[in-house]
Amino acid sequence: MNLNFLSGLLHLSDPTLPIGGYTHSNGLETFVQQRIVHDRVTAKEFVENMLQYNLKYNDGAFVKLAYEAAQNGDLELLLNLDNECNSLKCPKEIRQASQKLGLRLIKIFKRRESFPLIEAYEKAVQQREANSHYCIVFGMYAALMNIPMYEALLGFYYTSTAGMITNAVKLVPLGQLDGQDILFSLYFVMEKTAQETIELDRDMVGLCNTSFDIRCMQHERLYSRLYMS
Repeated sequence: MNLNFLSGLLHLSDPTLPIGGYTHSNGLETFVQQRIVHDRVTAKEFVENMLQYNLKYNDGAFVKLAYEAAQNGDLELLLNLDNECNSLKCPKEIRQASQKLGLRLIKIFKRRESFPLIEAYEKAVQQREANSHYCIVFGMYAALMNIPMYEALLGFYYTSTAGMITNAVKLVPLGQLDGQDILFSLYFVMEKTAQETIELDRDMVGLCNTSFDIRCMQHERLYSRLYMS
């Protein structure tokens, strides 16, 4: 096994990476306050549905597309993907969160190694020609660090899943072992979703998830909030 790619994958997909992901619930806080998510069973259902019906068609798909564009050194395509991703994120909080996470990811990883493509992309962000979305940046770094696509997607879904479970443990609340049981039970779903993302029809990218978007928008007006989104 290539330890360089494994080390890079573990670092890139580390749920504790200091980019601020822990401050965002991606609408889960609304689901909890409305008692839609209220126990271990409904928490698992939320995470599983987010993986299969939201992330796969949106952020996960953009990780794959950005990965392919970065492999080809195609900055123009990356900028187009970034703007497409931006237009699909209707809830303001989610859009802003994704941009902040992407910028912080660049800030961390450009200390490791300088990539001309990343530098050009960051310049485009500074000139407001791009939006620094996390999934785009994740896909670019995965490709430039020579992480195989399937492993990169699995890492992306793992860090997303771990983050959602951590939020559920705090918000529902659940026991720590409940959270670990949910994570164990979703191994197959993460693996299956990663493979399905590789095979996803381009026309399916951006598939609308109205309920998730509505709950994210409602989060902006909750009476009390622990999370920024």
